Amino acid sequence: MQSPTLSICLIARNEEDVIARCLQSIQSIADEIIVVDTGSTDRTIDICREYGARVLTHEWQDHFAMARNFGLEQATGDWIMWLDADEELAKEDRDKVKALLPTLDKDIYSIHLINFIGDSINENDTYHISHTRLFRNNKGFKFQFSIHEILNIKDVLPNQDESQIDTLPIKLYHYGYLNDVTHAKNKNERNIALLHKARAANEPNSWLEYHLASEYSRMKQYDQAFHYINLAIIRFLSEGLAPPSLVYKLKYSILIETGSIEGAWPAIDKALILYPDYVDLHLYKGVILYQLGKFEQALESFHNCIQLGDEQLNHLTLRGSGSFHAYYYKGQCYEQLNNLHEAVNAYRAALQFNPSYEPANHALHTLLAAHPEWSEHHSAIT
Repeated sequence: MQSPTLSICLIARNEEDVIARCLQSIQSIADEIIVVDTGSTDRTIDICREYGARVLTHEWQDHFAMARNFGLEQATGDWIMWLDADEELAKEDRDKVKALLPTLDKDIYSIHLINFIGDSINENDTYHISHTRLFRNNKGFKFQFSIHEILNIKDVLPNQDESQIDTLPIKLYHYGYLNDVTHAKNKNERNIALLHKARAANEPNSWLEYHLASEYSRMKQYDQAFHYINLAIIRFLSEGLAPPSLVYKLKYSILIETGSIEGAWPAIDKALILYPDYVDLHLYKGVILYQLGKFEQALESFHNCIQLGDEQLNHLTLRGSGSFHAYYYKGQCYEQLNNLHEAVNAYRAALQFNPSYEPANHALHTLLAAHPEWSEHHSAIT
């Protein structure tokens, strides 16, 4: 029996600095690489051809889904995987892709997407989520919306609960949210302009206000961010939908960033009723309670984080929410409660998960410096 074939599709424009990394990570597993170029003026097209990609030119029309769908229409493989130029398939998972294809019995699958954030590539500064990236060709799947495009899963599989799509044991690294990348490409400004254009055109995208809030939040324009996240909640509710977990995560992140926590609790409990398994919301609740001086209640929230752990993929989850971040905040609570031995234990636990985690390192060293008698035998403290 012939093995299923795989087309890998991506779109690009002026990606000469990153696209070789992407193509190198997929070259050995793709039967066909299709790159839709939307107007590169650098070496992007030449690099793609060096890796054997089929390059198609497409005039940019301020519409990501249109460009992606142009590539899908040309794909000849039994399966299609879609990527961005600033992504990379994990080296240890590349051979798994072709091995898994003959065993798959459903039409669409997710993989483990890891988004790097901050100033450098650090596995402890990442967001994790399960993301639909692999689907059968010629089943009617296509992208919709001009920006932050998504697959039309409900149109093709109307009975499919998207949260229940199987996730394959394949990791994909995304570097596009690193600070130097977003600044160099003016991504925030570009995205905000496209999002406002989509709103003005009444694009039927329930996520527009959320994405505007997210872009403004990244730019630290928190008043605008809070305005649009509330509009996002109103939009989802008006459409008879529960606001997705991402919406509540962003709302309470904004409130914590701005110190506007009055009213954030107990309001966050309503979000946790909807998403009791979302570790980031438990972390935010704990931080809010800590800032309100409710240290015992905050400890309960951080304990819930640790119980849930870091392995969730059904929500966008910050690495460490279920481990080193939670243990650090437990230490902070114990310090406020003058339970210094437990604070030391909590900081040490945080550092076991992430030895380079500076807040816990600093807090631990400060405590031990104030109590030199502990430094000699702190390893015996349990």
